[in-house]
Amino acid sequence: MIMPLLLVCRGIWRAAVYTLKTRGTSPPKLFSTCDGAPAGLADADTIFALSSGHGRCGVAVVRVSGPASVTALRLMAGLTGRLPTPRTALLRSITDPQTREVLDRGLVLWFPAPHSFSGEDSVEFHVHGGPAVITAVLQALGSVPGMRPAEAGEFTRRAFQAGKLGLTEVEGLGDLIHAETEAQRRQALRQMSGDLGRLYQDWSHRLKRCLAHVEAFIDFSEDELIEEGVLDQVDRSLRDLQVEMEQHLKDERRGERLRSGVQVVIAGATNAGKSSLLNTLCQRPAAIVSPIAGTTRDVVETALDIGGFPVLLSDTAGLRDSPDLVEREGVRRARERKGEQFVFYRKLSVQGAGQRLVTWVTTGRTLVEQADLTLVVVDSAHLPTEAHQAAAFLQEHLRSVLPSQKQYETDRCVLVLNKTDLLPEKQRQKLDRELRAVSGLPPVCPISCQTNEGLKDFLTVLHSSVKTLCGDPLSGAPTLTQARHRAHLQQCAAALAQYQRYRDTDLALAADGVRLALTSLGRITGRVGAEEILDIIFKDFCIGK
Repeated sequence: MIMPLLLVCRGIWRAAVYTLKTRGTSPPKLFSTCDGAPAGLADADTIFALSSGHGRCGVAVVRVSGPASVTALRLMAGLTGRLPTPRTALLRSITDPQTREVLDRGLVLWFPAPHSFSGEDSVEFHVHGGPAVITAVLQALGSVPGMRPAEAGEFTRRAFQAGKLGLTEVEGLGDLIHAETEAQRRQALRQMSGDLGRLYQDWSHRLKRCLAHVEAFIDFSEDELIEEGVLDQVDRSLRDLQVEMEQHLKDERRGERLRSGVQVVIAGATNAGKSSLLNTLCQRPAAIVSPIAGTTRDVVETALDIGGFPVLLSDTAGLRDSPDLVEREGVRRARERKGEQFVFYRKLSVQGAGQRLVTWVTTGRTLVEQADLTLVVVDSAHLPTEAHQAAAFLQEHLRSVLPSQKQYETDRCVLVLNKTDLLPEKQRQKLDRELRAVSGLPPVCPISCQTNEGLKDFLTVLHSSVKTLCGDPLSGAPTLTQARHRAHLQQCAAALAQYQRYRDTDLALAADGVRLALTSLGRITGRVGAEEILDIIFKDFCIGK
């Protein structure tokens, strides 16, 4: 009796392994039913909301999704016979279901399940975008039995529950809605198209195959029913997968940086022209500028689009001890800022060119330490006339302003020599030429915020630095865009390390490592433990999406 049973088990296992190897394991359709409507949503309320932007516009789109969509379409569009052709616009008078008053004349579109965004029966009313028209249409929809206003992100959540979108695609859609620059749009569109989700699904399928092999080896190896080399094949597959994950994690947070914006900090001595540089880049008076040292007493922040890349620019304040009561009050208030993101400066004498040159060093550098890129502004009038002395001065100045030498030896720093219009023409040209030839310095950009001289070259350098920090969102493998992706992938890599650690001593514990890795990946795509993160993700969507 035992041998036939073992042979049956062996046949079942080999069939399963063959299926896994040849086809992979497709995740089940979530909440799927035979009639196309999502089972978990078939009895749900029908929701409606303004899907287009708020405010006056030429056309407003009101979206309806759920089982009562057909009822709303018939009542408000005056349709008594057969429904219109799916996904075809039909011009109709939009009426109030109770009073039969004509509210507007517009287009209606019918999207039967499952061929709709949400996977449910859906209707769209395209009406004129005046506030009164929109309000009247929404109120009329609210009078239809079984209908209620949608919550934020509820349409997209239903699409996810119906299996129309994976969780990474949902996040890509959210990023696309909030994209403000061209590079952000490209990255979000790529993620919404499923590139990142397909990568993680591929890893998930490979982990499932490995887990099936390991568990079969645990169950049947003593009966010599397992082919030789199965565990060796698992070892190779998991090692390859671990290398791919570690390489994926070594992206220097380019995707996250592009999504949230590159943190660029303007730092330097008091009265070096930091606020002037901020205003020049913003093309507006974002910060107060005066010849009095210590004018800026807090961090001034603004958002910029540098060649399609998002930049969060901060002008740091050169705070100092002062007998001035107003300035002291400004210092006190700056210290009370959450995180104390400000910079203190104290004088440091540097010997050079036969004279005592004054620079400044920071004693509290929180904001500079957190910066992705630092623009160190120097008053050109403080530079020695000889290039080697100027280079030594600038290197000392960089050490005083930046928290680490690594930060100014890479693309994380740009030296901005401001107020070059105050230098004689020959000295300016000589200084520019000789400093560019000095090694050990970051990119040097002589500019004048007064005359805009050198600004074009500086913007080219700034754009190049920002692009390096963000990367090209359309080339190479898809990048991580969310902190939660990184956290789950790190858990996944740690779980694979557990397999390697216990592979020869406790194979059952090693298999648990593979299982944990699979669970961590599932949390990214929403296939495992999705409910605990759904509310966090969908709350960031607008009403009607």
